Amino acid sequence: MNGSLSSMPNIGPTLEDLLKRAEVGTPEALRAIGSREAWLRIRGIDPSACLHMLQALEGAVRGVPKKDLPDPIKAGLREFFEECRRGGEG
Repeated sequence: MNGSLSSMPNIGPTLEDLLKRAEVGTPEALRAIGSREAWLRIRGIDPSACLHMLQALEGAVRGVPKKDLPDPIKAGLREFFEECRRGGEG
């Protein structure tokens, strides 16, 4: 990796910008806090943050395309997302 967020799977310019605005400026920082915390920070900036974004972040942390996440991981992310939509923080 070259040290930029956009070098990670699933991280394009828009998501990279949101991460930087959420004070997650490097791949190491993203891996350290994890996808859920990063997504919560982004949601604080952009309330429209969606499940696909959460999955993209998890894939980036794991180094895989989001479509390659194992089904149990996707299910856990969906449960976390739905809990947050209902007003909890996971």
